[in-house]
Amino acid sequence: MSTERGIRRRSPARGPLGAVAALVVGGAGVWALTPGGLGQEDPVRVTGGASASGYRELSEAAADGPEWLGVLFELATEGTLIALGLLLLRVGWRGWCGSRAKDPRLVGAVLTGVGTVVAYAASEALKLVVDQERPCRALAGAHPLAECPPPGDWSFPSNHATLAAALAVGLALTLPRLAAVTLPLAVAGALLRVLVGVHYPHDVLAGALLGAAVAGAAVLLRPRRRAAAPPSSTLPRKEGAPS
Repeated sequence: MSTERGIRRRSPARGPLGAVAALVVGGAGVWALTPGGLGQEDPVRVTGGASASGYRELSEAAADGPEWLGVLFELATEGTLIALGLLLLRVGWRGWCGSRAKDPRLVGAVLTGVGTVVAYAASEALKLVVDQERPCRALAGAHPLAECPPPGDWSFPSNHATLAAALAVGLALTLPRLAAVTLPLAVAGALLRVLVGVHYPHDVLAGALLGAAVAGAAVLLRPRRRAAAPPSSTLPRKEGAPS
């Protein structure tokens, strides 16, 4: 058995193959959701299709609610990121205070942080390439709960969804028991960006795929700890005892 050599067996999902698979799947998903605009001078305006219809239904449903609901949704969009960020700090701190060197919680938290920063940078780069107009300006009759971002602040992909998914997936891979908290928070954060009227559904889905792929790949590359060598099952022999 591998434990006899003092090394834990590596999960097939871990390591370079798992990281590459995460990036390939996430990249393919983002590419499939891209609305065009690559190499075009004019901004992309999405005015039809399932994403535009979904945006209208969700944003209009939210707009029909009481006025305080809009304020609550706006605060909640930022609150989900704050909650995930605090969870990341807590996991990293507990790993730092751990009694073992190179605590996997600390390593996972650091890799999650690095992956989140890289995912955010990739999201910003995609915005500059795709140049998709915000739905609150592209769709006639849109009534967003939040203030529509200024022209030039492009919509695809959603930075909020990218950050939320990166933090949620990285934390879930580091400590799987946190998935029950982090993943619903990420979903809520992405959905709220549509409800307040500043993103299409395909914006937040692309951002979530991007963040999950990059942060997931970073954590999957985390080196596995070596297990302690098992104690010997044989007792010292007395002198003169038969072997």
